[in-house]
Amino acid sequence: QVQLVESAGGLVPPGGSLRLSCEASGRASNMNTMAWFRQPPGKEREFVAAIRRGDRATNYAGAVKGRFTISRDNTKNTVHLQMNSLKPDDTAVYYCAAATANWIISAMSRKEGYESWGQGTQVTVSS
Repeated sequence: QVQLVESAGGLVPPGGSLRLSCEASGRASNMNTMAWFRQPPGKEREFVAAIRRGDRATNYAGAVKGRFTISRDNTKNTVHLQMNSLKPDDTAVYYCAAATANWIISAMSRKEGYESWGQGTQVTVSS
């Protein structure tokens, strides 16, 4: 079993930045695909970004493309989400997810394919 722990969420003003981190433990080296999802208040969980272990290929949701950057440090079993130009609509609980599957890029956005999830970290964008 893989355990995922998110950190570094918080309250930021519109236009600000945050860098989220997700530390994996257990059989983390088997997690070929890692991703970030988010769940805004009153809405369903939605895809944000994903990254492959081997070639670090990425996939981003259209709403965050150009503002968010996902990265991973395979030696530390850690994935990050750099969030810039934050908007109030970015307010959500952000979840780290991991999967053993090594999907094609277009398939990395499907939340049903991820078997490991963190507990989430709150990001609030407000003045």
